[in-house]
Amino acid sequence: MLEESTATIVEGAPRAEAVESPAVIADDLSLRYPGGIHRGVEAVAGVSLQIAPGETLAMIGESGSGKSSLARAIAGLTSRTIERGPVIAGGSLEVLGIDVRRLRRKDDAELALRVGYVPQDAGAVLDPHLTVGENVSLPLFERDDDLDRKVAGGIVAEAIDAMHLTLATIPRYPHELSRGQRQRVAIARALVLHPELLVADDATAGVDATVRATILGHLAEVQRHRGFAAFVVSSEIGEVRRLSTRLAVLHRGELVGMGPIDTVLEQGTHPYVRRLAELSREHGRGAQA
Repeated sequence: MLEESTATIVEGAPRAEAVESPAVIADDLSLRYPGGIHRGVEAVAGVSLQIAPGETLAMIGESGSGKSSLARAIAGLTSRTIERGPVIAGGSLEVLGIDVRRLRRKDDAELALRVGYVPQDAGAVLDPHLTVGENVSLPLFERDDDLDRKVAGGIVAEAIDAMHLTLATIPRYPHELSRGQRQRVAIARALVLHPELLVADDATAGVDATVRATILGHLAEVQRHRGFAAFVVSSEIGEVRRLSTRLAVLHRGELVGMGPIDTVLEQGTHPYVRRLAELSREHGRGAQA
């Protein structure tokens, strides 16, 4: 469980400056799936973590470790809001001050406007019948269906440019783009409302290594410029360092390491963390060769 902080108030002492609440607070959080192939399987077991406003927390873990389930829950996509979403079976999860375990319809809509979500193979979820510009503008018109189209066009152009795509991309259709370009379009759509929190679930999986580095670089640049909080899932330790200085390691649904990247890798005792540390050293030697 998360420790509660205590403080003694001294009469006449100067007031401390107000501290912003964390963007994400997970306290002993457990996630399960109610049926299908996930029947009886606990995807996440007793995870506690926090993400401060403006901070990026990178999470790494093997396939099936529960990373995607945790990302969906943090994005508000649980069994209360989507079919086949994870069930919060224990503990608590608060995102941007909203209790995800007790989401109501109006809270669900509010969270969707304040959280940008990039799923795995995000480019595949773009509507193939809409142009890039129409895909990216969808969240804008979901928020305000009376939005002036010229205003929307300017916002879309800014989002496209932020991901270093040319404006000539806007009238094209998803099938006319490379996989890496589609991923960047999906990220642009997730960021078009200037969210307070971005949840990116291994958004560069399956993309060529060179293109992946470019996408991650652009994403890190936008995060530094806008200052939103981010929860970024990855399966490769080399990617993590491009996005964050803070790392969480998930193994079979359990958190087995969390803290500054080098501290986690150097001091970790769990076998999976030790394996990550070796991979990190190999990556470093390869970069120097």
